[in-house]
Amino acid sequence: MLVPVKWLKDYININIDANTLADKLTMSGSKVEEVKNIGEDIKGVVVGRLESIKPHPDADKLVIVIANVGTEKLQIVTGAKNVKEGDYVPVAIHGAELAGGLKIKKGKLRGEVSEGMLCSQEEVGIAKSMIPEELKDGIWILDKEYSLGADLKEVVPFTDDVIEFEITSNRPDCLSMIGIARETSATLGLPFEYPTITLNEENEKSEDNAKVSIEDKEGCSRYIGRVITDVKIEASPLWMQQRLVKAGVRPINNIVDITNYVMLEYGQPLHAFDLGHIEDNTIIVRKALENEEFKTLDGVQRTLTENMTVIADTKKALAIAGVMGGLESEVTKETKTILLESAHFNADKIRATSKKLGLRTEASARFEKGVDPNIADVAANRACQLIEELGAGKVLKGSVDVYHDVRKPLTRTIRVKRINDLLGTNLSEENMISILESLEIKAVSKDELLEVVIPTFRMDLDHEADFAEEIGRIFGYDNLPATMAKGNIAVGGKTDGQLIEDLAKKTLNSIGMNELLTYSFVSPRSVNRINIAENDNKRNFVKLLNPLGDETSAMRTTILTNLLDVLERNNNRKVESARAFELGRIFIPKADKSEKLPDELKSLVIGMYGNEDFFTLKGAINSLLDTLGIKDYDYDVEKNNPTYHPGRCANIVVGNSILGTLGELHPMVSEEYGFSKRCYCAELDFEMIIELTKLDVLYKTLPKYPSIIRDFAFVLKEEIYVKEIENIIRRLGGDILESFKLFDVYKGDQVEAGHKSVAYTLTYRHKERTLTDDDVNKINDKILSAIKEELGGVLR
Repeated sequence: MLVPVKWLKDYININIDANTLADKLTMSGSKVEEVKNIGEDIKGVVVGRLESIKPHPDADKLVIVIANVGTEKLQIVTGAKNVKEGDYVPVAIHGAELAGGLKIKKGKLRGEVSEGMLCSQEEVGIAKSMIPEELKDGIWILDKEYSLGADLKEVVPFTDDVIEFEITSNRPDCLSMIGIARETSATLGLPFEYPTITLNEENEKSEDNAKVSIEDKEGCSRYIGRVITDVKIEASPLWMQQRLVKAGVRPINNIVDITNYVMLEYGQPLHAFDLGHIEDNTIIVRKALENEEFKTLDGVQRTLTENMTVIADTKKALAIAGVMGGLESEVTKETKTILLESAHFNADKIRATSKKLGLRTEASARFEKGVDPNIADVAANRACQLIEELGAGKVLKGSVDVYHDVRKPLTRTIRVKRINDLLGTNLSEENMISILESLEIKAVSKDELLEVVIPTFRMDLDHEADFAEEIGRIFGYDNLPATMAKGNIAVGGKTDGQLIEDLAKKTLNSIGMNELLTYSFVSPRSVNRINIAENDNKRNFVKLLNPLGDETSAMRTTILTNLLDVLERNNNRKVESARAFELGRIFIPKADKSEKLPDELKSLVIGMYGNEDFFTLKGAINSLLDTLGIKDYDYDVEKNNPTYHPGRCANIVVGNSILGTLGELHPMVSEEYGFSKRCYCAELDFEMIIELTKLDVLYKTLPKYPSIIRDFAFVLKEEIYVKEIENIIRRLGGDILESFKLFDVYKGDQVEAGHKSVAYTLTYRHKERTLTDDDVNKINDKILSAIKEELGGVLR
């Protein structure tokens, strides 16, 4: 909802600037999206009158005009085709600044001096979509004579502050200037005035010229028709056009503009029919016929269904109720008599009709949220008043008003103490009554109770808590005192799993990893990019019944594809290196293919490219697992995973279970994602990580007895993994082996081709006595012998 502040001031004397007003309204519950300052950057544009127009001597499409701007007459070269002598137009003089920062200077066009520029509406900051059709490609022709040389901003009200509100579906009353003014009045504590409506009706009666019958009572509860004769179709005055433009509605003609103006003012959609095209001057509100064809105002032929409500005459449909009128009964320049419709339609039916037809209008947007039927007559009268004031026609006396199922105000009783308990306040009955009545909710005190009468435009109020909210927001949420919660309060906190997640994320962040958060919805084709086999369980997706598109039609079975998509985008944008991880859920259907909900399993993926290698990734995983107290894990070579390089991939093994997989991406996968550098990734089962995590810290006393250190180096074949050596060391080290460390791997001239030298340091220590060389040599010799016999190692 776009609200021009100057228009808002018609109802309430606002004495603060627009930004302050927006802040206060936000605090009282009216969410402000944006405050726009329209036209504030326009400078040096004045009113001018065109004294003469003659052809340019050297350009067929240009003319030379003399514009009188009061203090001087300026020669201006222009290509405008819609100007004539005597027109009053905006003139940008030398030094003027226009929309978009355009500055105007004197110069020459095709050899002729041009001392300024004639301006279109777009050039002074009015959006092109809001400009009337006749002025879209031409100069802005002002509607009447103005003082020559006057600043355009002073005489034509196109400058303003416009506040954009997000109106929630429960507050349709705020989809109007009156609704926002009512909220402003309550928020600022200032008096609010409705427009004064007076009519000078003709003696002839509307009911003698039109008839109304409601057959579809479910779809329409009230229909008002007013007849206007001697209609003159012309442009509406500039003040009305500018208000409509700033509220986001394009001016059309005086009659259409008046109906839109009143809709914006009161929130009640109106529609004008050419009475000359209504058979028997009779309006029938009925259900549409199944497959009934109807051409709407936008020129589109639409097929209706019997669930829709239409406005018809005795032979044909005239409008889709609450959505859009028909082309055949449209008001045109030849129209002399109109029937003005002000009606109330069923919100659910309008919503369904609008969705079915794919047709959403300002009228349907209001009806589908709910409109108060009791303002229909007020809005009709307001439109008639404006028709009279603008000389657009003569209003016949009275109206044809068919109203069944009359909506009456509801009465509720609320407890003063309960309201204070909910808010933590100590407001008196008088304070509460004052706040409620500022919102036009009548309240009467009855023995510590308040009997409240809910106005029919407040369809969101019913329960006691609703009134507590109203009192709280107008009193000011920032004024509510801080109080302790009452009752049996369960102290919230994170579960062990959530705490482990937090620790894991913190650990990965600390070693330079960036956390990602991607969508759980993916394309079923996404796993093709990581070489997943056709029979792999990762292709068994949970499919969505109503996806937004194929790219988001399934629930992910792996997060690796999401991670690689992000790394791919970074690589394509010339990010030379990246480290990232995501801890999220994957969705696995039940094995029995039942309709039960899928298993939602936590998974951790890590990825990196740039100046990285396999051991950087392995080190990151080691840091994570060590931080979480997971010790008994090992790495096994994995050569059959199609996503990873067969010679640079390993499984992380705990007992007989695989905790995860890490490695370099397969060259085909790397090429698929466009990586010019090697990319390393890991996938870990975070459900298993949570089960294995041990965060209890056990402290050991410092050792009392000295250690004995032994170093050795073996020459072995290149294909032998150091893990095989370490398995022998662990197996034979016994209780006295405290630790061991690989400190060198050498390949070179001193080592036979196809072989490598591997060197270890072993530390021995006994907990209860000092070791002797004999104690250590026995164990150390067994280890050396086993390496020779089992692995063919030669001691250097």
